[in-house]
Amino acid sequence: MFNPSRVTLPRLLTAAVLAVICLAAPATLASASAVATTSGSARPKPTIVLVHGAWADASSWAKVTGRLQQDGYTVLAPPNPLRGLGSDAAYLAAFIQQRTTGPVVLVGHSYGGAVITNAALADPDVRALVYIDAFVPDQGETILGLQGGGADPNALFDAVQYPGAPTGDVDLYLKLAVFPQVFAGDLPAATAANLAAAQRPITLSALLEPSGIPAWKSLPSWYLLGTEDHAIAPSLQRFMAQRAGSHLVKVRASHASPLSRPDTVEGLIVAAARSTN
Repeated sequence: MFNPSRVTLPRLLTAAVLAVICLAAPATLASASAVATTSGSARPKPTIVLVHGAWADASSWAKVTGRLQQDGYTVLAPPNPLRGLGSDAAYLAAFIQQRTTGPVVLVGHSYGGAVITNAALADPDVRALVYIDAFVPDQGETILGLQGGGADPNALFDAVQYPGAPTGDVDLYLKLAVFPQVFAGDLPAATAANLAAAQRPITLSALLEPSGIPAWKSLPSWYLLGTEDHAIAPSLQRFMAQRAGSHLVKVRASHASPLSRPDTVEGLIVAAARSTN
């Protein structure tokens, strides 16, 4: 039974101190836990920037984008102007400098590979390059030079004059009849026809412009080679990937592997992203 006569000042002080300790303990433990969590957490995931190539647009990355977002990555898929290699690379460099913070992984498909090769060194936050059925030029090389001769351009392209074009320059579209076989051989016919109808042209001058200092000489790179690609010969892809020292993965896919094999494309990009941590 409680006896007021037995409560002394020292006992009251002891009880008060214990009460304060009991009240403070949860907050102290929570604070310590938060510090431990923060200090033990991994570095932030890099932003993934997806760069499309000629005769395509950013929607060609849609299936890959969704998968990467589910993996917790911030993904950006800017429009590639397709006006000139130097100006396209400058546009991409400005884009990543102004729209990203922290580490960046640049991913280029087809002609987009040449663009990331020329843009990456402009931003020190770019940590890795990923090439998807892409051109990986060395300094001084051109896209048409890498492709070599042999194909009849009149059988492949529709040339369209555009306002303000330098003398001799034109916009190039893949002919509707050849687009499915060249670009999208493993996609449903209706899908390939829709892509052909909505294709964005590239200038002839962009394909003839010499490439600058290649970022792959100083940055790690990964390469996905489509063994059924009829736009860039698999043998050329293998040569460029090996020359760049890329981690090479092969997949049975057409040139449109971001649409036909998005799981494999995603896996390669994630492997590159994880290397930045």
